[in-house]
Amino acid sequence: MSQEVQSPARVHEIHKQASRRRTFAVISHPDAGKSTLTEALALHAKVIGTAGASSGKANRKETVSDWMQMEKDRGISISSAALQFSYRDTVINLLDTPGHADFSEDTYRVLAAVDCAVMLVDAAKGLETQTMKLFEVCKQRNLPIITVINKWDRPGLDALALMDEITERTGLQPMPLTWAVGISGDFRGVWDLRNDRFARFQRNNAGASIAITEYFTPEEAEQSQGNNWTDAVDEAGLVIESNLAFDVESFHAGKATPILFSSAALNFGVKELLDALVDFAPPAAPRPDIDGSPRPVGSPFSGFVFKVQAGMNKAHRDHVAFIRVCSGVFERGMVVTQTRTGKSFATKYAQQVFGREREVIDEAYPGDVVGLVNASSLRVGDSLFLEEAVEFPAIPLFAPEHFQVARSKDPSRFKQFRRGIEQLEHEGVIQVLRSDVRGDQAPVLAAVGPMQFEVVEDRMAHDFSAPMRLERLPYSMARISTADAMPALANVPGAEVLLRSDGEYLALFNDVWALRRIEKNHPDLTLVPIGTHNPAK
Repeated sequence: MSQEVQSPARVHEIHKQASRRRTFAVISHPDAGKSTLTEALALHAKVIGTAGASSGKANRKETVSDWMQMEKDRGISISSAALQFSYRDTVINLLDTPGHADFSEDTYRVLAAVDCAVMLVDAAKGLETQTMKLFEVCKQRNLPIITVINKWDRPGLDALALMDEITERTGLQPMPLTWAVGISGDFRGVWDLRNDRFARFQRNNAGASIAITEYFTPEEAEQSQGNNWTDAVDEAGLVIESNLAFDVESFHAGKATPILFSSAALNFGVKELLDALVDFAPPAAPRPDIDGSPRPVGSPFSGFVFKVQAGMNKAHRDHVAFIRVCSGVFERGMVVTQTRTGKSFATKYAQQVFGREREVIDEAYPGDVVGLVNASSLRVGDSLFLEEAVEFPAIPLFAPEHFQVARSKDPSRFKQFRRGIEQLEHEGVIQVLRSDVRGDQAPVLAAVGPMQFEVVEDRMAHDFSAPMRLERLPYSMARISTADAMPALANVPGAEVLLRSDGEYLALFNDVWALRRIEKNHPDLTLVPIGTHNPAK
């Protein structure tokens, strides 16, 4: 395989396939329509026959990407999945992300595996809190961002006001690719600026099928749409005059963001987004290793684990590690090396996974996502390679703000309890902190948001048959510390030092006042804020 992988013909084919890939994720605030957009994209690519979303989460059917019981019960996305489909001779890899604010840590892992992001904005609400948090993550990772103004079929904000907000809050220059014809709540269609035509949409069965689109010249549009058309042309012209016309280099450099208008629930404007991804989103490119040296796309296979998920198939108690292919060709059955341990790993069971749907995958190229089944030895952030060793940067952890002690309800099920906690920590569902004082029977669970505890409780009961009870702790802040802090803060009110499995000592504090008091009384202690710039060891 060595000579075949590195032959000029092989390298040429790898580059050709990598150039066809578009790997992206959708970032948004909860309820902005992310899961609905995911299904609309799949519908347009003919991956699914009908979309399951209806207008409004309360009445929504299960979407194809939701598979956990909590997702189906609540109509939210908790886990994340990967969907691959072809469109215009391009391979689209859409990495679905959790839609609830509590699961931003999982979203960050997904953003480590993509080359571009689609920022979905609710037309009635503008840039919301979670959207901005995730935008900052994209900015740190230098990810180009396409902005989609969604729900234009409902009453909302003024289009120009939304452009001003995007400019002021993100620093990105809006570059219209499409512009809404009709005010929010009266969505007639869009002006397709690239082709200088009016795309008129016709409503369908609540978005269950592809919207019927008719195209007209500007003259025909002005005649049929009157002021709605001329207003759209004037508004888009103002934005272009104030910022700039569409420029791919500015988009890729993170200076500007293409703008599109849509109603994902009605499948309006979805084709235009797909076309923008194909024509302008960056393909898979060389990925820097831990030393900052780019791994050539044409070099032998390499990839990294950005997500681990167990219990996706209840019948088989499986354990799936999601791998982003960074270079070379992945071939099912190949034996690769795990950088962290130096051990070999056989890839016999490789699949594409989206929700409940699975498909065996025999081959994958840079930008693709592979689900490795029975991968219990793999962890989030692990690098894998063939022949030429490589280690990619670790995926940073978010700072937890909620802490609870976990205990098994049934002492006779402690073995299952311990295995379940270890498994969920392994997957990155929760951070687990321990100390000699508390012991193994009472680990401290640390979460970015409180719903993570509900997920842990649910999965401990159903996946591991180890029901547990939780006891809330008063802490709300954490800092990276050292072993010296453990005895120093042993009897200090409002503080505690625990050890995380990656070897980091975390000092926990009730509030900022407790932190400041201890910083004043113990100036020699190391207390470093946990941020996305501080990778775990």
